[in-house]
Amino acid sequence: MTTITFYKSNGIYYGFEEQGHTGYGESGDDVLCAALSAMTMLIINAIEVSYASNVDYQIDESTTDIRVIVKSALPKYESDEKKQFAVSGLIQAYFLQLMDLLEDNYDYLDVREIEREI
Repeated sequence: MTTITFYKSNGIYYGFEEQGHTGYGESGDDVLCAALSAMTMLIINAIEVSYASNVDYQIDESTTDIRVIVKSALPKYESDEKKQFAVSGLIQAYFLQLMDLLEDNYDYLDVREIEREI
């Protein structure tokens, strides 16, 4: 099972962490794991390139655990409100997409959100 925990500060999404293998298929043929990887990289690349924002991310190749933190989603770190909204919105969109996936894949995914200051 893959657990994805989203981080929020005052209700604003600013990051997430993914841990574990989905177990949906064999290693190398797990379409659910591939979907998560593709969506994660889409979020990272979109934020870095489209919104010119730094993304602090770590990928552990041996465990496939991923941690993504984007401070520019928060007013404390970014003065441009449009950029804050766009960056946080992308992370929230990922959360909502995973909630849709969860409906049919609850044996393989666990999606959480927590309030946590950075």
